[in-house]
Amino acid sequence: MASRNDRRTPLERTEYAIIVSAMLLMVVVTVQPILNLAAISLSDPARVPRMSGLSIWPDGFSLDVWTLLLNHPNVRQGVMNSILITGAGTLINVTFTALMAWGLSRPGLPGRRFLFVMVLITIVFEPGIIPDYFINKRLGLLDTYWSVILYKAVNAWYLIILIRFFEEIPKELLEASELDGANAFQVFWHVVLPLARPALATITLFYLVFHWNEFFRAMIYLTDQSKWPLQVVLRQFVIGGDKLSMVGVQAMNQFTGASQLSIRALNAGMIILTILPILIIYPLILKFFTKGTMSGALKG
Repeated sequence: MASRNDRRTPLERTEYAIIVSAMLLMVVVTVQPILNLAAISLSDPARVPRMSGLSIWPDGFSLDVWTLLLNHPNVRQGVMNSILITGAGTLINVTFTALMAWGLSRPGLPGRRFLFVMVLITIVFEPGIIPDYFINKRLGLLDTYWSVILYKAVNAWYLIILIRFFEEIPKELLEASELDGANAFQVFWHVVLPLARPALATITLFYLVFHWNEFFRAMIYLTDQSKWPLQVVLRQFVIGGDKLSMVGVQAMNQFTGASQLSIRALNAGMIILTILPILIIYPLILKFFTKGTMSGALKG
């Protein structure tokens, strides 16, 4: 029996080779900078200055950068703040998005079309930072975690994805659940949500990345340094640019290898620490990602 490759025409083999080559190039371009930063952060501090931007293997081996960063009080507090903001924000986002999407997906909802149009308007006419600031000030949310957590509690794009997914759930399945005695909440909790796991996993990933990478609003609304998320701490380290502000006077005096660490190695370690959680979480949700993002496509 001829293999599949033997049945391909020369044009198909050429197209396949171009696609594979382009994908491999994208992988190299994406992964190489991350490997370079990891290599710099794990290299011997004395050898870091002579490392190029293409190096992907540590020159020597040292955990001095990571020891210092993980013991830095601002970094540890920043990690805890980011976990709090991301966890609470994502929970609120997914809960309210799922509830609103389920309501808007029901044909019998009064004013359904009007509400959906209002959702679409928020995509085109998003309020600016100045009215947003005054609203937070009037609500007493300035310098609180809620000013960052509650922002975009429902994202219109993700809401539309979930609405389309809910609309594809067979009506007969919902009616059968109601005939078995399930009320509206039980149908939503025991029937709809389990079926919507791919879409929920997808928007959960989107919300996680959004909250974890948030720094602009935190920089504006959180004046207390102890409430800064990790992204703002990273920004301060990079903009500060001096070793003393990054390491701290106490660590400089107590940690014998601190004086030998370069700013380049500290920045590399801080960047890796910032992106590492997303790199770990993403593969866990990847199996739901394709199916979830395709939700809402036209039915055949």
